[in-house]
Amino acid sequence: MTGATGANSTPDLGARGLRRRAVALMLASHLGPTLAVTLFATALCAGMGAPATTWLAMAAAVLAGQLSVGWSNDWVDHARDVRAGRADKPLATGRLGVGAVRAAAWSALAVCVPLSWSLGWRSGGLHLVAVAGAWAYNLWLKRTAWSWLPFAVSFGLIPVFTALAVPGRPTPPWWAVAAGALLGVGAHLVNVVPDLEDDAATGVRGLPHRMGARASTVIAALTMLAATACLVLVPGRGLRGAAGAGLAVAVLLVVACAVVAAARPRSRLPFALAMAVAAVDVVLLVGAAELLV
Repeated sequence: MTGATGANSTPDLGARGLRRRAVALMLASHLGPTLAVTLFATALCAGMGAPATTWLAMAAAVLAGQLSVGWSNDWVDHARDVRAGRADKPLATGRLGVGAVRAAAWSALAVCVPLSWSLGWRSGGLHLVAVAGAWAYNLWLKRTAWSWLPFAVSFGLIPVFTALAVPGRPTPPWWAVAAGALLGVGAHLVNVVPDLEDDAATGVRGLPHRMGARASTVIAALTMLAATACLVLVPGRGLRGAAGAGLAVAVLLVVACAVVAAARPRSRLPFALAMAVAAVDVVLLVGAAELLV
């Protein structure tokens, strides 16, 4: 009996080790934002009338791209995260090796390319541009005053490449693209504010670092409100019904985001609230599908 127990214990330990590594790898992918962006793009594609095969392909392509972005972020930032003592980063705590995360990032990017092209050369090509912008942020732009630009470009492209994947759907109007770009900038600002001190200590000087926490929070709130206004006021939908309710909910979420960011500068809640604003805007955009001409 003792021998049998000992023989079976090694596989159990191995299985537990694999599960722990899998969980750590998912955490290193920035799972929350990864799933949020994937869900938003998929919902938008489906809401525009795409067949199931198309929006499922969209979900797979965007998920692969976002996984590559999340893993490349932790891989590139590994040394800085170690110096900053980031206990929330599996790489910084030694739960994962740099080589494993680097390989995962490149593998996800390699899978993303054919999945994107399956959506058509226009939609797939623009999706790859959005992914490339996110990689450019990780590799270089996050340390410059242009740190906001990849977020503006990549988020602004979401309504474009989702629309172009739907047969017969024209390119969306400027106000839909502007809403996505503004949301991206707002999400960037609120996501960086909790890390301002750690980033500054390790040489990162993006736009939020140069503006400071208070200015970044105010501008983030204004850009998110402007994004919602683009979806409600510019198309002339009026403030009645779902459009008015969506705007009211977005205003409440933005106010809550600003209050929490001011009271608890290192909290991650403002980013979650920003993603909630993005969810409201996706619903508004899907509801305005007949206006996307």
